[in-house]
Amino acid sequence: MLGIFHKAFAHPPEELNSPSAKPTKQQLPHQTLTRFLDSHPPDNTFSLTFQDAALLAYVKPHHHSNSILNNNHRVFCGYDDIYCVFTGRLDNLCAQIKQYGLTRNANEAMVVIEAYRTLRDRGPYPADQVIRDLDGSFAFVVYDTKAGTVFTALGSDGGVKLYWGIAADGSVVISDDLQVIKEGCAKSFAPFPPGCIFHSEGGVMSFEHPMKKVRAMPRVDSEGVMCGANFKVDMYSRVNSIPQVGSEANWVDWTSSSHHSQSQP
Repeated sequence: MLGIFHKAFAHPPEELNSPSAKPTKQQLPHQTLTRFLDSHPPDNTFSLTFQDAALLAYVKPHHHSNSILNNNHRVFCGYDDIYCVFTGRLDNLCAQIKQYGLTRNANEAMVVIEAYRTLRDRGPYPADQVIRDLDGSFAFVVYDTKAGTVFTALGSDGGVKLYWGIAADGSVVISDDLQVIKEGCAKSFAPFPPGCIFHSEGGVMSFEHPMKKVRAMPRVDSEGVMCGANFKVDMYSRVNSIPQVGSEANWVDWTSSSHHSQSQP
């Protein structure tokens, strides 16, 4: 899967920018999208572009692919101007479908959209609790076109990998395709932190350890070059309160808490 979002509203962490990176080595969003689509059979890919603000793309699973054999799904869904790309699996999918009052044939992306809508509209709910209720190996990217927000999470068990970085124009690139990330973002990329959430207005927080701060840690590659930072939970830290997400005010609370957590030395 692939999601690219303009820096004007996505607000990616500054620490993802490599101090050694040259913008000429990074790709523009449309170049990264082309590279992603070209690396898969054309009849097996899907992409959606939202003018110059954002784009989403995913690869449909082959019937006999490893993802099917491992019970991992790749699904896309759009509803109420909210779009989601999901990869992995939810072991409690049936329970989540029932909890959100969805039809029996609802997929994982539909559940994630309902979880996001719960956080956005029906709160206050703690964001960490809503995502922690998703049991399984998963990664997803949500784009809310009305609010202009990005919401991303990666499960904590390591069963699914996710990466993010910065494109030549400063957009944030999120994908499970490491090669596409490396080519598109050069040295300005890093693994997405497991067990964490990123919201474009709230920054990075851990849903596994919501009372702990998430800090940017310097990362050097095998060539000795500074790359985009890793984000890790500081187990010796403590945030003032668990952010409650469910209204505009609660998003602001998360924003101030997350930015405070990441800016501490």
